[in-house]
Amino acid sequence: MNPILLAAIIVVALIILLWFFPVALWFQSVLSGVYVSLIQLVLMRWRGVNPNTIVMAMITGTKAGLTLKANELEAHYLAKGNVPKVVMALISANKANIPLDFKMASAIDLAGRDVLEAVQMSVNPKVINTPPVTAVAKDGIQLIAKARVTVRANIKQLVGGAGEETILARVGEGIVSCIGSSDSHKSVLENPDTISKLVLSKGLDAGTAYEILSIDIADIDVGKNIGAVLQMDQANADKNIAQARAEERRAMAVALEQEMKAKAQEARARVIEAEAQVPLAMAEAFRSGNLGVMDYYRMKNIQADTDMREKIAK
Repeated sequence: MNPILLAAIIVVALIILLWFFPVALWFQSVLSGVYVSLIQLVLMRWRGVNPNTIVMAMITGTKAGLTLKANELEAHYLAKGNVPKVVMALISANKANIPLDFKMASAIDLAGRDVLEAVQMSVNPKVINTPPVTAVAKDGIQLIAKARVTVRANIKQLVGGAGEETILARVGEGIVSCIGSSDSHKSVLENPDTISKLVLSKGLDAGTAYEILSIDIADIDVGKNIGAVLQMDQANADKNIAQARAEERRAMAVALEQEMKAKAQEARARVIEAEAQVPLAMAEAFRSGNLGVMDYYRMKNIQADTDMREKIAK
């Protein structure tokens, strides 16, 4: 057999053997005081677990004074958990005297929360800035408040607890309620700490993954005079209603006037029609002998006298 081919086969076989039997990793664990058998490392390979991740996590935890079990770490790895982050969270909690065991830490990690960040937040509280909250006091003046909420992670409530959005919504609701119950906006501006005390006393962190340490009002601005705006809107609405009613009455008056004009024109037409019948009636009276010449002139004199009186009257 070709020596070069034989050497290549030996090298490949050695690489495969060392991959299935991670002797160096096993030796490193033994030197670190973490006793994991070589067979167990091989079985990790067959189960689809990265033995380097498990062994390094155990070494890190053991050096930090933790007691970790390879089976638990392997199970968490198979559940798509972040083993190094869980171990780092356990180490941080142990150094900060925060009660946290592996079962709770793995549950928090599998729930989708950052367990290491949660432990760090328990040690170093986080400040959340609320968006501008708009509320109106009883005197109708609008106030715009901004608050800073200092929270600390509640390890026991991380699984199933509400997040930052719920905290912000509850704080905003409390600010609106406090300002809305104030008789005057001036009292709120003079004592903004009353908002903090009232909102903090309501226990807004119930059922959330955080513990509220303090609520501080960072800024309060005076907005619009909502009461005056509402009164103006009401006055404009009343004015529009009155104008509509006046327009309705005017339209009715115009319609009535048009109707009266139509009736007057109709009456005038009847008068003209009747006047047109007068000459015919007079002609018929002349023919029948019921009207004489003197009677006709007497009637003309009366008409002339009537026309003269009407002109004098005008």
